[in-house]
Amino acid sequence: MADEAAMTHPRTILVCTLGASWQVIPEIYGWLAPSVLDLYAHASRRDQLLTSAQHMRAPDEIWVCTTQGQQTQTSLDHLVEWWQRLGQPVLLRVWTAAGTDQLATEAECEHLRELIFRAVLAAWEVVGMDGQVVLSLAGGRKTMSADLQEAGNWFGATALVHVVGPEALPKVLRGGADAFLAPLSGLPAPIPDRPDAKSVVPADAVVPLVVSRATRSELIDLPMQGETIRSTRFPMAEIAGKQQVSWPLPPEGASLVRELAQRQRASHQLLGNFLAQLAASEPHENWRSLYRLPARTIDGLRQRNLLPGDRDWLVSVPKADLHRHLGGCLSVAEQQVVARAIWSAARPSARDVAMRQVRTLLADHATWGWDWPTRLKRLDAPARALASSGLLLHASDQQLQLNLFTVTEPRVALKRASAHGFSAYERPGELSGSALLGEPASIQTYAQLIVAQARAEGLVYLELRGSPDKYRPDDPTAFLLELESALRDAGAQTRGFVESASLLRIGFLWILDRRRRTDIASSVARAVLARAQLPEFLLGLDLAGDEGTTAPEELAAHFLPAFADCLPLTIHAGEGESAQNIWQAAYHLHADRIGHGLSLADHPQLAQRFRDRGIALELCPSSNREVVGFYDPNVPASHDLPAYPLRGFIDAGLPLSLCTDNPGISQTTLADEFLVAARMTADGLNRWQALALIRQGFVHAFLPAAERDFLIKHIDQRTHALIGAEEAA
Repeated sequence: MADEAAMTHPRTILVCTLGASWQVIPEIYGWLAPSVLDLYAHASRRDQLLTSAQHMRAPDEIWVCTTQGQQTQTSLDHLVEWWQRLGQPVLLRVWTAAGTDQLATEAECEHLRELIFRAVLAAWEVVGMDGQVVLSLAGGRKTMSADLQEAGNWFGATALVHVVGPEALPKVLRGGADAFLAPLSGLPAPIPDRPDAKSVVPADAVVPLVVSRATRSELIDLPMQGETIRSTRFPMAEIAGKQQVSWPLPPEGASLVRELAQRQRASHQLLGNFLAQLAASEPHENWRSLYRLPARTIDGLRQRNLLPGDRDWLVSVPKADLHRHLGGCLSVAEQQVVARAIWSAARPSARDVAMRQVRTLLADHATWGWDWPTRLKRLDAPARALASSGLLLHASDQQLQLNLFTVTEPRVALKRASAHGFSAYERPGELSGSALLGEPASIQTYAQLIVAQARAEGLVYLELRGSPDKYRPDDPTAFLLELESALRDAGAQTRGFVESASLLRIGFLWILDRRRRTDIASSVARAVLARAQLPEFLLGLDLAGDEGTTAPEELAAHFLPAFADCLPLTIHAGEGESAQNIWQAAYHLHADRIGHGLSLADHPQLAQRFRDRGIALELCPSSNREVVGFYDPNVPASHDLPAYPLRGFIDAGLPLSLCTDNPGISQTTLADEFLVAARMTADGLNRWQALALIRQGFVHAFLPAAERDFLIKHIDQRTHALIGAEEAA
């Protein structure tokens, strides 16, 4: 049966038992495959019949399990004649239990029972997870139907179907193949041996129906004595081109029925062993409710590596992004929307001044030169925002693409490979962030775009980070108050967690720029005061900026007010610099998380300490490739670069989360970051690992423990419902 298993399109197998009434098979086939044989074309309830069968596909194969003996053979002869005269539209395969006839002994019943169970097991392995197996309970003795139904309860069934009708069928339906080669006539016919009875309409004489569906038992996929149940252990006789084969009872000890009974008795132990082995092999705990999924579903998640086609699935899963810069999150098109709001709010005279300041850039169709942002940064915040808006709205798309992105291509290992170092990475964000947010007219629109962006990505928790003292040097707290209000107006929650289907909880981290060392102490003091006014929105601090400028230990004294206020802290470290910076961030600045931390791979002892203390890494694959440089099979310029360290971090059990960093700069989303990470990681990432990494994003959120735990439980339920619904579909 390996040839069918290799077929790519989803297959459907109809498994039947058979006794004297062979007609039940064409009666069911004509219901499931009306395009081939519209048997019920004249039925008074044809629409209802079609509706009841709409979740089942037409069978590609019909498998029959039955006894031997003259009566059965006569039935099979009629069935084969019908099949041949219909043009052999499907494969027809028949297994007969060798040496059985009337099922008059227990041994005969056990023999056929074993055959039926093996047939249903094999059928599912032929069609695969995307295929269908339909079981016909109409046919043969009652014990056959009972065995087939039990097999469905073990291995699953797309549908268990039956055919009902009067006790005595019209004579026309009790004859040969002729009655089942075209639609039932719909004409009256007498009932044999009952001359006084009313006539029935043959088209309505029989009614096929769905009795139930069945879900595969998880006990099938749990190892027992190191083995799961597969048809290779419990094979059926190969048809090998034949239409009918006699199947002898296998030797003692090779009984599928008996093993299922043993599994039933040991069910609790098997499930416990499976979950224990799963937990022992996992560096990161997954969502707890997912361990209640059937073993087959868990294995399916573990076997399916992330590919580009999984993007929609990744978007649908509720996610958290712990590392997203306010200044680098908007695309150029979104920046232009903000620019339009600023431009519209400005006086005409101010617009004229702004246009004079950028006229030479707008007129130059070549590159603007590397220092063009400098002239804008000399302006005060409102004037800079208006001039930046003028560039965004009046420069051509080609000019913007060239001077924001193309001038730094290839965007790989920029900190080392570019003459401009880290600033080459930042260049696409020069008309965003502080370039626009210094004008209060930008904030409402900026917030609306952030919320819309997060919802489109499937985020339910987002930690933005930015530099309020760059956006509003005179009153950074006022900026934070306005941003928090604008985010709430846009539909985000900034003050605690409320369970809802449209949840989007956003918090903020205040960035301290290590390149402005002399300002850090005052910024920390301002942040501590701002937190008193916005305790549920301002969640912590971040030390960012080019690591090469200032070591963390040199700044420790400036952070004392933050330590005293117990502010959570994340530090950009190990992004192209030695692991010594990460060590200093942990031991001198008491970091709760590390932004990037890539060079931690060079310091195993420190990595172990991070695992012991639960210090999480915020990995951002796209920006890590752009800034530091790692091999990405989709980026030719990276082919001589080292492997991304994610696999080693996962295997070491390090707490970590995948994040976007600057999605506008790297032109990415969180779902895309999971795909990039899978691409850059040895052996890829499977769906189960992705779900565990997503959970890490919530576990290490800078939220009070009670709120974080409540959020985790809520997302746990949502994720279980999503995966469960996908499995049911």
